[in-house]
Parts: sequence; structure tokens; C-alpha cells
Amino acid sequence: MELGNLTKLYYSIGEVADLFGVAPSVIRYWESEFPQFKPGKNSKGDRKFTQKDIAVLNHIHHLVKEKGFTIEGARRELENEKHEQRDKNEVIQKLKSIKSRLEDIKNNLQKI
Repeated sequence: MELGNLTKLYYSIGEVADLFGVAPSVIRYWESEFPQFKPGKNSKGDRKFTQKDIAVLNHIHHLVKEKGFTIEGARRELENEKHEQRDKNEVIQKLKSIKSRLEDIKNNLQKI
């Protein structure tokens, strides 16, 4: 299973572990360490991973296994990225508001 070829709605922990080349216990451990990563569970308590869960796990895997972050460092990095994205979204909203006001001014000037 390739990350780009995810077609199912839900994946088992074994499938996800195979995808990343780690043991299922590593997936369970990361779940306990990263609040951003909380896969759902079915009525039997089996974890069911969505494509969104796998994308988050891919980012965690990249930070820990490929970039060499510690668990704490990866947790901080994910939190920083979340804040940066929120800040970017706020700037975008402010810029859209300014653009709208400038367009209103332009339209009012054209009426004169």
C-alpha cells in the first residue's frame, strides 16, 4: 500500500504499521504521545485509521524517523506548525477584509 494510493475509508493498525514499516506498538505509542493523532475505534475497540489519520501519522513518522526529532521535539514542532497555520489564516482573513474595503472605496470613487 502506497501513501498516494489510499482508496479505502478505513485501515487497520496492521495495514498502517506495514505502510510505515513499523510495529503496531509504535503506532499505539505515537497515539498516546501526540494529541493531534487520535484514530477512531470500532465497537470492538479496534483502531480504524482514516486517510486524514494516516496523513497526520505520515507527518509524525517524517519528523521522528526521517528528520531525527525526539518525541517531545516532534510534538513541539507539530504544535508550532498548528500555530503558524492559524496565524497564516488570520493574516489571509485580514487581507481579504482589506481587499474588500479597497474595492468598496474604488467602486464609490467610480460613482463620483
